Amino acid sequence: MCDWCGGEFAAPRGPGRPPRYCRRSHRQRAYEARRLAGERGIGPDEVLLSRRTWERLRDALFQLEAASEDVAMDLMAGRPTKAEYVGALGHLSAAVRDLQEIAVEPIALGDD
Repeated sequence: MCDWCGGEFAAPRGPGRPPRYCRRSHRQRAYEARRLAGERGIGPDEVLLSRRTWERLRDALFQLEAASEDVAMDLMAGRPTKAEYVGALGHLSAAVRDLQEIAVEPIALGDD
């Protein structure tokens, strides 16, 4: 798994240390991010996100939480039908899709 983008890649077999990045550009961006983090005093467990990305992520998580609560309330009331289960699954799936559409990729140079 690439340490920059999280994508899977086939690591070559043979001697030497296994690669940590799926492509050279990701290795370079990781280096730039480490350098920038050092300049700004950001620890290795801290993350920078643009305000826009943070707001989209926060809103999508709220929608997923609300959808989950709605589904739980709807399905706990009486004996739900198959159609109600299908509707509830569709409601949850839509909230999950909204969350999946948010690209949270590391940003080395402060770009959005």
